[in-house]
Amino acid sequence: MGQVLRRENVAKFVENLHRSGKTVVVTNGCFDILHVGHVRYLQKTKTFADYLIVLLNSDKSVRAIKGENRPINNENDRAEILCALSCVDYVVMFDETSPRNLLDEIKPDVYTKGADYTMETLPEADIMRKNGTRVEFIEFVEGKSTTGIINKVNSEQ
Repeated sequence: MGQVLRRENVAKFVENLHRSGKTVVVTNGCFDILHVGHVRYLQKTKTFADYLIVLLNSDKSVRAIKGENRPINNENDRAEILCALSCVDYVVMFDETSPRNLLDEIKPDVYTKGADYTMETLPEADIMRKNGTRVEFIEFVEGKSTTGIINKVNSEQ
């Protein structure tokens, strides 16, 4: 079972993992209403390294990105659900709308994003290049999204 790490401790934690010869893959997101697309994405992400750290947008961050009606599930619930997945080793919450600073601090071996991005459109591309982090783009599961679930629930009311 995964565990939540404090943001201020994660860079040193990853440094210690690297020192012991372990590799780290990082991804980020809101993971508001967990669905099969999320699970497959996280399972695939885990295949790239020894440890998977999910950078989780805090409630404040989700509201800034998605609007006042989000998140549906609060940050502590979302973190606990992610930690319950066997593929997730650690979760770190962040308040910014982008994980750029945290990624620069952590310096993961691999970073994953959805295949709707490319290196040309990835906002963190400069940090990945600077730190020598490999980027893997993962295909989405067609028709599976939190927004789609919310829209379906709202249309059935």
